[in-house]
Amino acid sequence: MVNGLTDLISKADPILGVSDRETVMLDFDEMSFSSVRYWSEFALEKFRLNGFIILKSSKKSYHIVFDRYVSREENLAIVAWVGILSKSVPLLRYLAMQCIKMSSTLRVTPKGHKSSPSIVYTYGSQNNAVKDFLEYRQLVKQIQHKLHRAQ
Repeated sequence: MVNGLTDLISKADPILGVSDRETVMLDFDEMSFSSVRYWSEFALEKFRLNGFIILKSSKKSYHIVFDRYVSREENLAIVAWVGILSKSVPLLRYLAMQCIKMSSTLRVTPKGHKSSPSIVYTYGSQNNAVKDFLEYRQLVKQIQHKLHRAQ
């Protein structure tokens, strides 16, 4: 007999991500890779973000992680700037959710029929925020793997 929290955990298929207040992360949906790359390079140059990675999260959906740490305020300003200029409604919705949560989060595990986001492009420095993001991403994936093995 299984009850309460134990039953919920046994049926759970959690979606796990990496959250941070000082790493600029963008979540582009319904956008071509070339447009995502354009906005990533534009933001990189305008805000001197040193480098970035692009991860493909599903068809026409991408996550971007920039390498330079910034203040929480600058982080929100950069995401807002890119969202407004790119006219990306999904990115502006992402911004609103990040403001509510007070941290930026990107998914790193599978979600329904979507697989874990995979790196499809790198540019510039990868030694600071990108490196830390990838280390946390690996840790979260290991935790998820252990959760699945325990079920």
